[in-house]
Amino acid sequence: MKHCLILMLLLACAPAFAHKPSDSYLSLNSASSSPQITGRWDIALRDLQLVIDLDSNNDGNITWGELRNRQPELAQQILPMLTVQTGQGETAQPCPLTLTGLQANDHVDGTYAALHFQGTCPAAPSQLGVHYRFLFDRDPSHHGLLKSNHDGVELAVTFSDNQRRHQLDTSGAGQWQAFQGFVHQGIHHILIGYDHILFLLTLLFPAVLVWQRGGWQPAPTMRGALTQTLAIVTAFTVTHSLTLALASLGLVNLPSWLLESAIAITVGLGALSNLAPRYFPRRWVMALVFGLIHGLGFAAVLADLGLDGGSLVLTLLGFNLGVEAGQALIVVVFVPAAFLVRRTAAYRRWFVPIGSVAIIAIATVWAVDRLSGAL
Repeated sequence: MKHCLILMLLLACAPAFAHKPSDSYLSLNSASSSPQITGRWDIALRDLQLVIDLDSNNDGNITWGELRNRQPELAQQILPMLTVQTGQGETAQPCPLTLTGLQANDHVDGTYAALHFQGTCPAAPSQLGVHYRFLFDRDPSHHGLLKSNHDGVELAVTFSDNQRRHQLDTSGAGQWQAFQGFVHQGIHHILIGYDHILFLLTLLFPAVLVWQRGGWQPAPTMRGALTQTLAIVTAFTVTHSLTLALASLGLVNLPSWLLESAIAITVGLGALSNLAPRYFPRRWVMALVFGLIHGLGFAAVLADLGLDGGSLVLTLLGFNLGVEAGQALIVVVFVPAAFLVRRTAAYRRWFVPIGSVAIIAIATVWAVDRLSGAL
C-alpha cells in the first residue's frame, strides 16, 4: 500500500512545465525524371539554441537578425545532420545538400527556423534513403516528422532516437511502415504529455469509488469500477478523436497559448471535481466536453506537417490509435492498482484529496505560465 501510494503521488507531481514535445518538420520533393531534390526543414529556435548559440546578446530573445547571422553555422553544422541517398544497400549514393534559403516561421508552439535546401543526386532517384541525426544526443525524446513527395505520391514517416533511418518506399509496404511509425508517435506523444496524463488521472482517481453520505466510499465491485472507467474513457476518446481530425484537416485552429492554457484549466477543473463531486455528478460528461480541447492539443504534432489526401488519413489513423494505446496503458496500470487499495483510508481520505490539490497547484502554475507567455 505504501509503495503504491508513493507511486501515485509521483505521477501526480509530474514536471510542472509540460509543453509540446520536441519535433522538427521536414518536407522532401523528388521525381524519377530529374536528379534534383528540394526540401525544407523547420526546426524550433529553442532546439537550435541547444546546438548553436543563436542568442548573441543573451537577452533571452532570438531575433531574425541573430538567426540570419548564424546562417553559415546552420549550413555547416545543422544541415549535415540530414543525409539523403539514392538507391539502397551497396549501390546507395549520396545526394549532397546545399542550404539555399532561411526563414523564420511561426508554428503552433513558437518560432521555427525554416532551412530551405536542394541537392543533386548522381542519377534521377527511384528511391531515396534519409538518415536523420539532429538533437538525439541532447534530447533522446526528440522526433523528426518527414513528408516526402515523389512523383506526386505523398508519404509521411517519423524519425526517433531508435529509428534514425528511413528508406522512402511509396509502395504498400512503405505506407504500412509509415503507419506503424505514427502509431508509435501517438503513444510517445501521450506518454510524455504530462498535462494529458494528469487530466486522465484526475478522472480515474474516483473511478473505484462512489460518493455516498458526504464522502468517498469504495466501489463494491470491479464491474462497477470498470463501467465507470469505460464511460469516462469512451467519452474522452470520442471527442478528442473528433477535434484531432478537425484540427489536422485545418478546419479548427486556435492560438497555441490559448489552447495550452485551456488544457491546463481542464486539468485543474478535473482535479477540483474530486474535491467537490456533488457539483460534477457525471464525470463522463466532463470527459466528453474537455476531450474536445485535448484533441486540439494532440493535433498540434500533425497540423504543422501539412499533409493532405490519403497520407493524412493513414497518418491520422495511426497517430490516433497510438494515442488510444497510450491512454489504455495508463488505465490498465492505474485502475487495477487503485481498486486494490480503494478500501483504505489512505486512498480515500488522503491520496484522492491531497493528490487532487497537488494537481490543482500544478495546473495553476501551467495556466499562469502559458497565459503570461501571451502577454
